[in-house]
Amino acid sequence: MDGIETAQFSAVVVVGLLVFFYGGTFLVSTRIGKKEENADGYMTAGNNIGFGISAASMTATWIWASSMYASATSGYMYGISGPIHYGLWGALMILFIYPFGKRIRAVAPKAHTLAEVMYVRHGRSSQLMLAGSNVVGSLISLMSNFIAGGVLISLLSPFNFVQGVFAVASGVLLYTLWSGFRASVLTDFVQVLAMLGAVAVLVPFIFFAAGFPAVFETGAGNLTPQQGNFFSSEAFMQQGAPYIAAVLAYAIGNQTIAQRLFAVKESLIKPTFVTATIGYGAMVIGVGMLGVLALYLGFEPTGGNLNNIIPGMAATYLPPVLLAAFFIMIIGALSSTADSDLSALSSIMMTDVYGQNISGKEHADPRTMLLVGRITMVVATAAAVAFASLQLSILDLLVFVGALWGALVFPVLASFYWDKVTGTAFTTSVLVALGVFLPVRFSWIPMDGAYGAVGIAVDVLSVVGIGVVLGLMVFGFLGTRAAKVVGGLAMLVSAPFALGSLHEYATLCGSLVAYSVSTVICWAMSARQREGFDFAVIAQRTGDFDDGAAAEQASAGSADADDRTGVPQQTGLEDGESEPAASTK
Repeated sequence: MDGIETAQFSAVVVVGLLVFFYGGTFLVSTRIGKKEENADGYMTAGNNIGFGISAASMTATWIWASSMYASATSGYMYGISGPIHYGLWGALMILFIYPFGKRIRAVAPKAHTLAEVMYVRHGRSSQLMLAGSNVVGSLISLMSNFIAGGVLISLLSPFNFVQGVFAVASGVLLYTLWSGFRASVLTDFVQVLAMLGAVAVLVPFIFFAAGFPAVFETGAGNLTPQQGNFFSSEAFMQQGAPYIAAVLAYAIGNQTIAQRLFAVKESLIKPTFVTATIGYGAMVIGVGMLGVLALYLGFEPTGGNLNNIIPGMAATYLPPVLLAAFFIMIIGALSSTADSDLSALSSIMMTDVYGQNISGKEHADPRTMLLVGRITMVVATAAAVAFASLQLSILDLLVFVGALWGALVFPVLASFYWDKVTGTAFTTSVLVALGVFLPVRFSWIPMDGAYGAVGIAVDVLSVVGIGVVLGLMVFGFLGTRAAKVVGGLAMLVSAPFALGSLHEYATLCGSLVAYSVSTVICWAMSARQREGFDFAVIAQRTGDFDDGAAAEQASAGSADADDRTGVPQQTGLEDGESEPAASTK
């Protein structure tokens, strides 16, 4: 198959679908608009969102068009295990957020950003480092979603890629600009219901319309032995392992996730993230299987661009009505994350740039903060549209940003649990880790032949990184002792297989060395610190900028019927759950 050469929808139909979707989301946002907007409500909706909306918002934010496209790309490149490696690990990372999230909310119950907490914990350098990484990450995420929208519209209509990017960017900005985060979470609820319904219908329809399951036999010759092996080592090393490391970093360092963590009712953190785990895994793995079907069919994406796999398969096998549903599904997926990125960027600029570094928290003007937030959305949209014209690989962008954030994971988490971590240790460990990550990730230094010692050194650091990643996962649920045991065993078991060969996988090694270097340096510089930090100070120095925040809490709490379930507020872990911090102090 040569892909799609002609438009599937007329210009009038595409415009009508876009007006229907973005017009509807805009109407939803106007229903919650306020003449006198609240600065804290604009960023975190009063820290009191209920289960239904928060779970849907968390699911929709994690499910973006890029994740659908990248999952299908993984299936097309690595075969039947590709979508599993992409969707399963991504889903589990949502689950791993909640124990850390409960600790973060207990320490900083009314914060707006993680960087705001780092300002109190360490000072300006660590705050700006975390805020800066999120600005870069959110811009790349925004660009990725605009790319996905541009590709979709260019394949299914007479409009070109650039026109598609402009249409999507304008639509997202339209409904997010006025009400900020509240518009994002409320429209997420509608969008995730539409996406789940569409996936349940569209993927099975394409499966049977393309001639499956018979094609599993006739098309088996299109697969390499590794692609046909469910336990493919190539799929794990090239996709699964790097994604495990990258997504853990996304979970901890991403402001779009942190913003929802600070917005949901504290007592509902666990059910929110457990529900999002299930929803994300089911949808992303299901859509990713379209890449596997394309591989069996010998489908060639238009222009050789792997981002075109999903739109091309849909345009080939779906009738017009279902193709329109598919179009809305992808537009909803990318919009749900794009509006989250805009909200995250506005919160960073409002809180970390203006609120703490320009005016100071005591002198911050809520009206000026709102203006800063809205200007940030406009500027960020324009920048992402400009960068989207580069049409970079979505999968490569996701792995790169995740690995980049890997340098921050241990210093950030340690700062919430360990009172000995210093600002100098935080800043130094992150900068050195980034300095090692970049040459490893992009193979700037030869590691074989005469430079074999460099390769061995990278392998050693990568083995330490394996222990750090698995140890952190266990730590959130079982505490320090179990984390040390699992991390140590992981290093012992992986060392015989990794030493001498792991450096050949640049993407994976880049992530692992970022984790290991930042962890070792942060620990070494903090272990001998005598004075401890009083975590109670964080709650005292973070909180509302606007005196009207209390009223916002009441209105946000009534937005979801699930708020009236009678679940009491709490500040610690639930009865019967272990407190990781207790074993650390």
